[in-house]
Amino acid sequence: MARFTRTQILERLRAQLADGKPIVGAGSSSGLIAKSAAAGGADIIIVYNTGRTRLMGLATNHLLNHANPTTLGMYREIANVVRDTPIVGGAEAQDPTYWNDVDRLVSDYQATGYDGLINFPTSFAQPDRNDVGLGLQLDFDMVRKAREKDYFTICYGYTAAQTQGLAAAGADVVVPHAGWTTGGLAGAGKSAMTLEQSCEHVQKLIELARSENPDIICLAHGGPLSSPEDLQYLYDTTDAQGFLGASSAERIPVERAVVETVHQFKSYAPRVA
Repeated sequence: MARFTRTQILERLRAQLADGKPIVGAGSSSGLIAKSAAAGGADIIIVYNTGRTRLMGLATNHLLNHANPTTLGMYREIANVVRDTPIVGGAEAQDPTYWNDVDRLVSDYQATGYDGLINFPTSFAQPDRNDVGLGLQLDFDMVRKAREKDYFTICYGYTAAQTQGLAAAGADVVVPHAGWTTGGLAGAGKSAMTLEQSCEHVQKLIELARSENPDIICLAHGGPLSSPEDLQYLYDTTDAQGFLGASSAERIPVERAVVETVHQFKSYAPRVA
């Protein structure tokens, strides 16, 4: 069962904000990364099936495996080394093996031990498929069911309709998403938006979310928001209260650290006999 209640998580997050500190969520798809992120002060550890592709040195891709069983199966490794930080799992509401049964989906994440869920992968590109058991309505239904169970939810919002619907369904935290993360060895080569455009996009979605729930916590993610240095502009120009990093937390830093470390190893020469 979950180690943190929804109330406990929200109290922690709001305490950070009251102290003038940003909330940071860190995508973590291995025990080593999760342990390191928690040691660095992450407020939430977030587990995605797509992280497995990042650990393989590939671009983020949700098509390599069956999302929900993969994410549920990742919990023990993460929880084994992270004890004092809430762990949230990426739940795919569109999963046909949970056909129109988001109650069972939410229950499985609770029973596994996750302290909450995030709507990922999400069918943001298929809002009109509700008539065949797909589409955004399932995301909304999943969040609404989680709220009924008093289960913590943090949700990606790609579009105005998705963001507003998630806030209306009762999401505790909404994360305006600015697209695939750029940078590193396997990131998006070029974002569809500049840093300025992405922050305008984030602010627009924050305002929509707060039109539904003035108390909702709002973070940001994706696109050119890929390094700690980008966040000052984000905070200067939007009402974002923090940041959720996936590739920017578990792929780009690892790539950079390994490249730089091996480069340094190569910079020292042995004595020549």
